[in-house]
Amino acid sequence: MRKLRVGVIFGGRSGEHEVSLMSAQSVIQAIDRQKYEVVPIGITRDGRWIASGDPMRALLEGRPGLSAPAAVLPQPGAGLRLTDGGSSGRESGDAAIDVFFPVLHGPYGEDGTIQGLLELAGAPYVGSGVAASAAGMDKAMMKALFQQAGLPVVPYVVVVEPEWRRDAAAVRARLEAEIGYPCFVKPANMGSSVGVSRVTSGEGLGPALERALRYDRKVLVEQEASCCREVEVGVLGNDDPEASVPGEVVPAGDFYDYRAKYLDDRSELIIPARIGPKARAAVRDIALRAFRAIDGAGLARVDFFVHKETERVWVNEINTMPGFTRMSMFPKLWEASGLPYDQLIDRLIQLALERHGQRARLETRPEPAG
Repeated sequence: MRKLRVGVIFGGRSGEHEVSLMSAQSVIQAIDRQKYEVVPIGITRDGRWIASGDPMRALLEGRPGLSAPAAVLPQPGAGLRLTDGGSSGRESGDAAIDVFFPVLHGPYGEDGTIQGLLELAGAPYVGSGVAASAAGMDKAMMKALFQQAGLPVVPYVVVVEPEWRRDAAAVRARLEAEIGYPCFVKPANMGSSVGVSRVTSGEGLGPALERALRYDRKVLVEQEASCCREVEVGVLGNDDPEASVPGEVVPAGDFYDYRAKYLDDRSELIIPARIGPKARAAVRDIALRAFRAIDGAGLARVDFFVHKETERVWVNEINTMPGFTRMSMFPKLWEASGLPYDQLIDRLIQLALERHGQRARLETRPEPAG
């Protein structure tokens, strides 16, 4: 039997471009070559697709011209067709891809946009669908869904840019009355803590909002969960998901920002998390409920705050395409749960094919008579 062709998509237009390259390199190196043939597909910082030559090298070296740009054509029944982008319209050898693995983080990849393109093409892909990916990217929408599902979240306020520009004093007064200090200011649609600030006084609020507004027109301002452990749980599955053992993040700085995650090796990942049995059961249960609240599929990492003394739990956010290097928390959580990295990749590909098969059966189901 021929090997399944897996199109690994990486790079992208978001501020997490480099993170995507790191994750994709790990996936490509670890994937079972006895079972799968890998087709690397890069997306440049300005959104051009490259699939010929060596797209990973081209993006790592910042020389996308090493690969010819590809034209991307979604064709239901034929999948996502990649051509050489020239006047000939010649299809590359990368056309017949069986399943896509979009190892993309942040906007234009983890937010439902790539997922929508793959849906138009009728192509199987790893991870959540359009709506779940969008909800998992938009922290304001995500928090609203969590609240509707009865999940505990810390107090927060959503600020949109026109509101701030129109009456900054009124926004400031509302935030100080409802949230107070210290607080965190975050772009609603961004990951890897890009654009996030911890604010301890009124002097820092304006600059923090301006910084977050560089990345999104909508900003989340939430109360700091003080004296808490940062705990994370991996979720794996489609309609019957499973939760991993919980892990704990001990950041090198004031909080687990981009530097602490990717540039400073002093941050610690502790598995299992240093929490009691009741809290362990709670975070695993809430992780599954959060996954179902957004209608997730394939994988997610759910992040929590757990009070060090009372062990009260708040859910912080869900990530539908978490960091995926061997040293990232999501793979390490599943390794600690008995699923090694290479087998985790295989499981995700199989979950993608399973979900695609379910959708195909629904599309061919006959209409009821009458």
